[in-house]
Amino acid sequence: MAQKGVQLDQETLSCSICLDLLKDPVTIPCGHSNCMSCIKKHWDEADGNNSCPQCRQTFIPRPVLVKTTMLADLVEQLKKTGLEPAAADHCYAGAEDVVCDVCTGRKLKAVKSCLVCLASYCDKHLQPHHESAAFKKHKLMDPLEKLQENVCSRHGEVMKMFCLTDHQCICYLCSVDEHRGHDTVSAAAERTERQTELEVSRQKIQQRIKDKQKDVKVCQQEVEAIRRSINFFFFLNSQSRFGPIQTFS
Repeated sequence: MAQKGVQLDQETLSCSICLDLLKDPVTIPCGHSNCMSCIKKHWDEADGNNSCPQCRQTFIPRPVLVKTTMLADLVEQLKKTGLEPAAADHCYAGAEDVVCDVCTGRKLKAVKSCLVCLASYCDKHLQPHHESAAFKKHKLMDPLEKLQENVCSRHGEVMKMFCLTDHQCICYLCSVDEHRGHDTVSAAAERTERQTELEVSRQKIQQRIKDKQKDVKVCQQEVEAIRRSINFFFFLNSQSRFGPIQTFS
């Protein structure tokens, strides 16, 4: 039971932005707490959108931040236990993972992408979408890399289709609207086709490289044969200086 209590403190006393223990904790008007430097940076980068990174409540004007002494004392007590919170290594985003757009510092893997926010979230930063009624109508999907580039700017839907007539990615609504009657396929099918064509081209290029390498090797052998012939010729000339060369029939 004691261990469970410590775990609760770890979660309560961690910053929702950097996911580490609170540093110079401040509590904003909605009741959520963050590191003072994290929330300042979050608001500075938001260009005037002074909202809570957890519940998305917006504050106008920007709140004055004052260090929450009680939280700071609790953090210091938790540090003395040596049980500081840390995300498991497998939760951190690798080179091929979609990263959480809210995490700062070392980013965690995104578990969902939101088509309304046009952002991707890790487990912790996704919680407001599950808990707040303000996000009830938001559309969540599996993490998608370069989300904004894959969403139709006109309809706000993921572009899962490809128009062969206009050579561009489109969403389903596009296919029944301005691209009605066009030759369309799924984006996945077109990607597979392109990958197949690319693989064929790669193999042809590799074969041409091998053929060129063979030609180079033949040329090198011919050059070596000529070099040996020239050396033998000079050898014969050097021998002729000392008398005629005896030949045998």
